[in-house]
Amino acid sequence: MRPQDIAVLLKILVSNNEDWQYRDLGVDLYLSTSEISESLTRSFQGSLIDETKRNVFRQSLLEFIQHGLRHVFPVDPGAVVTGVATGHSHPFFKSKFSGEHEFVWPDENGKSRGSTIIPLYKNIPKAAAKDEGLYRVLAAVDMIRAGKPREVKVALDTLRKIIL
Repeated sequence: MRPQDIAVLLKILVSNNEDWQYRDLGVDLYLSTSEISESLTRSFQGSLIDETKRNVFRQSLLEFIQHGLRHVFPVDPGAVVTGVATGHSHPFFKSKFSGEHEFVWPDENGKSRGSTIIPLYKNIPKAAAKDEGLYRVLAAVDMIRAGKPREVKVALDTLRKIIL
């Protein structure tokens, strides 16, 4: 697995479009068509998507996110920079965690300042700007990667509602 594989699977789930094409995912996620193809092959090998590479195994993905993500793709918040709010700093979650330290994906066009969370891949801020649903689930994923137990619980509850 590579980090972008999680973003690809989540994009499939939040798009609610059964007629998606590899190139559509690539455009939306700022990945090449070959990267999408390779990602879906890895996800099939990891039992996260069926052999047609069109149907995500939702429960398996949620279990991986819950139990494996922070071990496979750990994050160590870095320097304070300007960027796009993520994790508990995302506007949807911010009201639940007021007073917490801000987390951002580094992005010169961002409107927030906070500790750096390296995104799952470099173009996540661009992809999130195009799709609010994707942005929310990726922020929840970052809460699991970098959050405290209470934040992780809220993130998992949010992801359950979206994924399942």
